[in-house]
Formats: sequence, structure tokens, C-alpha cells
Amino acid sequence: MSEDATSATAAAPEGEHHTATRNEKMVIAASSLGTVFEWYDFYLYGLLATTISAQFFAGVNDTTAFIFALAAFAAGFAVRPFGALVFGRIGDLVGRKNTFLVTMGIMGGSTFAVGLLPNFATAGVFAPILLVTLRVLQGLALGGQYGGAATYVAEHAPNHKRGLYTSWIQTTATLGLFASLLVVIGTRSWLGEAAFASWGWRVPFLASVLLLGVSLWVRLQLNESPVYARMKATGNTSKAPLTEAFLRWGNLRIVLIALFGAVVGQAVVWYTGQFYALFFLEKTLKVDGMTANVLIAIALALGTPFFVFFGWLSDKIGRKPIILAGCLLASITYFPLFHALTQAANPALAEAQAKAPVVVSTLDAKCSFQFDPIGKNKFDTSVCDVVKAYLAKAGVPYRTAIWENRDHPRPADAVEVDVGNKRVVLLPDTMADPLTRKSIIEGVQVDLKAALTEAGYPAKAEDARINKPMVVAILFALVVLVTMVYGPIAGMLVELFPSRIRYTSMSLPYHIGNGWFGGFLPATAFAMVAATGDIYYGLWYPVVAAACTFILGLLLLPETFRKKIED
Repeated sequence: MSEDATSATAAAPEGEHHTATRNEKMVIAASSLGTVFEWYDFYLYGLLATTISAQFFAGVNDTTAFIFALAAFAAGFAVRPFGALVFGRIGDLVGRKNTFLVTMGIMGGSTFAVGLLPNFATAGVFAPILLVTLRVLQGLALGGQYGGAATYVAEHAPNHKRGLYTSWIQTTATLGLFASLLVVIGTRSWLGEAAFASWGWRVPFLASVLLLGVSLWVRLQLNESPVYARMKATGNTSKAPLTEAFLRWGNLRIVLIALFGAVVGQAVVWYTGQFYALFFLEKTLKVDGMTANVLIAIALALGTPFFVFFGWLSDKIGRKPIILAGCLLASITYFPLFHALTQAANPALAEAQAKAPVVVSTLDAKCSFQFDPIGKNKFDTSVCDVVKAYLAKAGVPYRTAIWENRDHPRPADAVEVDVGNKRVVLLPDTMADPLTRKSIIEGVQVDLKAALTEAGYPAKAEDARINKPMVVAILFALVVLVTMVYGPIAGMLVELFPSRIRYTSMSLPYHIGNGWFGGFLPATAFAMVAATGDIYYGLWYPVVAAACTFILGLLLLPETFRKKIED
């Protein structure tokens, strides 16, 4: 945009800049492109969670390692609200543009550095510590990025097209994920799975330095938003945005309503549809990683235009009904959709589960919870733990029961595993003796594997039996739900808050919702599955959260789509 155009825009009477010019549309496109690259950086880790668990958390059992990898993924989300506070304040004090540049530099540098990290075999415990540190830096940067991008675009948009214009910012998260998928798929195809698992996973991280250069150049072309420029010219910017945003009840009340009446539901629907679904395919249903990436990439390509559609529709009928409808549909359809996903992606598993359900029976049900937060428990001191660890690693669903000792006298540490009509009785001499423990564990695993194989439980999904069109259709349905809740959310958040504290006010609820309620969803859901043996149990997390948001939003959330934002 030229300086003359910028000056004219900034000096125009209130609201006149909302007749969007061609230059303003180009600025919005440039802002969105830079945001795509930031999301690319952030989501590479999520796509490679399985590989990263092997590289950086090799010192613990497999189930804990994968949950640790997801927890490190979530660590980047945990600090996003703090990034929102720090960079939101800067954005309201000194402007939107300069904040963009800082967050981009931190994000790009941290992503590049992940590609240089030593793994657990080389550096031991320092490897995951360094990894989590870089994830924290990424989270801080992302916490400051989204609010600025959404605010910047909204403050350029015409009043009657704000939902449409900000929906382009909403596509950037998915487009960034899609771009990272393409790079991962391309690298895997080029190097092969063995080389990719060994060292090729670093390539997508290292390649991000090229995107960093492009992104910084794009951001340097931007000028300040007209609304902020006018506020600065008139001396109307906030001197204490954090105080105004969160220590005054009138604004804090809106922050809380935005969080629990809109963003929490949006967040869990987003992360279930685009990340939990991918992890479920790869980890639980044992679909090959490359195949899972391709299938979800196709669904994302088909679904992404709906972000813009629902953003446009929100300009016609309002933001609130679309967001809440998406939350309601998600809470109703998640269980049937994921059951259908199992049928389509791994029919052998679904068939085996139906005809030969697995029941783990013990005398007193004192099995351990299959997740150790300090990473020291190998779950190998009781046969019950060994059984559950094996089933969790194999992706075999099971339920637990207590058998009656009076009918079948057993030692207290014995376990019965019913696989359909076949019963495997495991009677260890002792699990306390390290000298005999290894042979007992091996014997347990051999017996279980034989019983599961005989019942038809597959070691992995057979590619020839995957109903790929149906899998894509189910993933597409999940993505459409994402677009319903996510497409209009930026427009709503911008409209809820006054311009002098908008960056700060909207960033915090967005990043608490997406960083904490959304970002921790994969790790929490898989821990719930590991604890119960029910591969669908983790879905209660998004179902309950989305339902609560629907109820609270229906009662408390105001409609905003006709509101002017120059105040």
C-alpha cells in the first residue's frame, strides 16, 4: 500500500475506510500468507508426534512415550495465553505491524532449531528438555500472532464483509497444516520410511527457514491498520491495556463469556477434527502414517473452502447461530463418526472387536493407570500391567472386570483375558523377581498375541481393505464441523471488544480456549483411552466441552455481526 493511500485511509472519517480498496485487499492477503507460514511451523510437530516420541522419549514405555510426545505438543499450547498477554499488550501499545515481525522471528527461529536438536540416544534427558523449551517459545510467539492478524484484517474490512474477510485468517491454520502435510508427505516419499524415521523428519523443520525469510519480507510490506492509526493520531490508545481488559468487570465479563460461550467449544471441535482424528487413524487404528497423512490432506483440501463460506454466511445471519450449531452437531455426531471411521479404516479391527471382545479380569482390579507423568514406570511389575500395556500398544480395545475367586481359585496377581470365547489364564510365578520377570513378560505377550491373532485382531490396518473414499468422507465431515465453529470466530471476537484494548482482550480467551482446552485434548483423550481400554472413551472430552459451550453460548453470548468496530 502506498503512503498516500495509508494517510488517506487513516485520516478518513470514522467508518469510511470500510469501503475496502484493492490495496487493502492485497494487504489482507499478505497478512494471511504470513500467518499460514506461522501455522506451518507450529503444526509440524503435531504431524510428527509418533516419530518424535521415538526420537526424544525413548527412555519410557511406548504408551507413555506417545502421551509424552502429545504433552510436549500441548506445551506449546499451554503458554499461548501468556504470549497473548505479552504481545497483546505490545500490539495495543505500539501497533499491530511491529508485533507481527517479532512473533514471526521467534516462531521461525524456534522451528528451525528443532531440526538441529540431538535425540534421546545422543543427549539423553536433555533432548526432550530442549524440545519442550523450543515448543514453549513457539507457543509464546503464536499467542501473540493470532489476535494481531485477526484484528489487523478486521480493521481493514468493510462492515458488511467482516466475517468474510476474517474467515481468510481462519483458513490459515488449516492451510498451514495442509502445507506441512504436503512437505511431510513429499519428504517421506523422497527419502523412504526408514530414512525419514532415522533423520529425514528433520528436513521439514529445517526447510522452515525459507518460509521465515518469505514471511518476514511479506510482513515488512504491511502498514499499520487504519483504526489503530487513527487512535494513535488522536491520542486515544490505551495506556494500560491489561488493566482495562481484565481488571474492569464490564470487559472481563465479556472475556469470560467469549471463552466459555464460544471459544472452548470451537477449540475442542477444531482439535478433534484436525488432530485427534489423525492420531486416532495412525495410533489406534494402525493406519500407515503416510496413508493417514494423505487421507487427511485430501479431506482438508475439500473442506477448507467452507471456512470462507461460513464466514460469508455469518455476515448474513450472524456469527452465533453458526458457531453454536457446529458445537451441537459435534457433540451429537462424534461417537457415530469415529465408530464409522474404525469400520472404514480398519474393518478387521471392527470385525474382531464385534465377534471377539477382549475382557481383562482380575481378582481385585488393582491394575495401574497406564500413564506415568515422570516417565519411570515400565508397567512390568504385575501381570495385569503387562497385559494392559501390551493391549494399549497394539491398539486393541478392551474392558475390565473382576472375576469371582470362589468359582475359579486363582493367585491374587493372576489375570484372565477373554478374547471372544477363548480364555487366556495368566499365572505368573512372581513378577517381583527381576530374574524371572523378563521371561514371564515374554510369555504373556506370546500368549496374548496368539489369542488375538486367532480372533482376527490385525497388527496393522491392511491397505487393500481401507475404504479410502469413506475415510475421506468421514474426515471431511469432521473438517466441515471445524469450519462451522472456526470460520466466524475471529469476526465475533474482534466485534466483542473496543478497539483500544481489542488485541489484548480477544487474544487471551482465544488462546486459553485453543491453547489449553484444545491443545491438551489429544494427550488427555489418549490418556483416557489408556486408562479405560475403550478406544472411544477420549471422545467424551470434546463431546462434553462442545455441549457445555452450546448451552452457555445460547444463554449468554451476544450477537455481534452488525456492530461497528471503530469505537
